Amino acid sequence: MSYYAVVSPRQRHLKWRSFDALEAVVMVLCGIAIGGFTITVFFDVTTRAIGHPWLYLQEVTSHFFVYGVFLGSAAATRRNDHLYLSAIVETLTGRTRMFFETFTRLVVLAVACCLLFFGFINFLHGFGSKRMPSLTPESTLTAAIPLCGLLVALFTVEQLVNGWRNGFARDEGPAHASETPA
Repeated sequence: MSYYAVVSPRQRHLKWRSFDALEAVVMVLCGIAIGGFTITVFFDVTTRAIGHPWLYLQEVTSHFFVYGVFLGSAAATRRNDHLYLSAIVETLTGRTRMFFETFTRLVVLAVACCLLFFGFINFLHGFGSKRMPSLTPESTLTAAIPLCGLLVALFTVEQLVNGWRNGFARDEGPAHASETPA
């Protein structure tokens, strides 16, 4: 099984191969975040039930949850899995489709820039607050926001440039590598 097995083959014409490794890393980190969230919730509930709670588990759980959400959003942007009203746009052709595909991605790019800019400000302010009980800076949690903004912006620019060059409409192909015809 290839390291890139987690990279979606859908809409290949909108993707640069150089970002495939980044998508693979983001997908693996999403898996770690989901697994870590599940395990820490399980141990948190179990240790509370037996009367010996691990107080820092709630803090670890919140980190896994927040990073999972924000990295998942970035992965979904690269994979074109959400953030777009594709059912309506896919019925359009020509310049109308080009306009709506561009407009949608420019809105996503604007949101990504806001996440990056304001998230970075929030990240910097987080050094003044500590998380309990570990006393780690709040910035360890809020760093996920500008990271998400950066990744979403990169993936959106990638789709815009490739969509303008190659057109946004193409045969989709299989949604997952396992659905590739033999």
